[in-house]
Amino acid sequence: MADGARQYVHGLHAVEAMLDRAPERVLEIWIAAGRDDRRMRELKRRAEALGLRAQSATPRTLEAMAGSNAVHQGIVAAIRPTRPWDESELLAAVDRLGEDPLLLVLDGVTDPHNLGACLRTAEAAGAHAVVIPRDRAAGVDGAARKAAAGAAEFVPVVAVTNLARTLERLKERRVWVAGTAADAPDTIYSADLRRPLALVLGGEGSGMRRLTRERCDFLVRIPMAGRIESLNVSVATGIALFEAARQRREPPG
Repeated sequence: MADGARQYVHGLHAVEAMLDRAPERVLEIWIAAGRDDRRMRELKRRAEALGLRAQSATPRTLEAMAGSNAVHQGIVAAIRPTRPWDESELLAAVDRLGEDPLLLVLDGVTDPHNLGACLRTAEAAGAHAVVIPRDRAAGVDGAARKAAAGAAEFVPVVAVTNLARTLERLKERRVWVAGTAADAPDTIYSADLRRPLALVLGGEGSGMRRLTRERCDFLVRIPMAGRIESLNVSVATGIALFEAARQRREPPG
C-alpha cells in the first residue's frame, strides 16, 4: 500500500533488502508485538544502528499498512518510493551499456505476485531492466516487492505509456525483440539468443497483445511435453531468461 509520500514494504526478505540496498529510503519500521525471534532481533538491531526505531504494532495495525490479504510476517517498513524509469531513461541506459542488453518485457502482467516473481528471476538471470506498461498492469507495490524478495531494489523497472513504441525504439538501437507464443515455429532452445535482446512475455491468460506481437522480430515457444498448454508467466520467464543467459555464457559455434 502507499499514500503518495511513502510506500509500505512488508515481509522479512523485502525489509532486509531495503536495509541492505537503500537504507536511506527507510522511514519507519514496525514489528509485531511479542515477536522476539533471532531474525527479528537482528533486523531490529540493524534498524537501530541506522537511527531507526523499530516500533511495536498490533497485527491489525500491520494489516492496515500492508493490506488485509498480505502475509506481512510480522514486519512492515515505510519507505520513500522511487520513481520507475521512463522510456528515455531506458534508452539512455541501453546506449551506455558496454555489453549486449538483456531486457525482460512483460506485456500486461496484472498479478503483483507474478510481477514480483518475474523481477526476482530477472535479477537472478542478469537482466538489465524489466519493462512494463504503465496502465492496465501490476505495478511495483508492497505485494510485488515481497514476492521479489529484494530483487525490486536491484533490477530497474521501466514503466512505459506505449509499449509498442518502446519496442520500436529499442529495435532502432539494434535490439532484437523476441516474443513468446505457443504457436511459434522455433523453440526457446533452438533460437539464437546471443544478441542484444528484449524478451517479451504476455500477461496471464491472453498472452501478448496484437500490437506487441507485430513488433517482434521473431517468436519462440517453450516446448511442452505434458497435456497442460501453458505455464505461469513467472515460470515461463525463468525458463526463457535462463536459456538466454546460458547461451550468452557459452562460446558460439
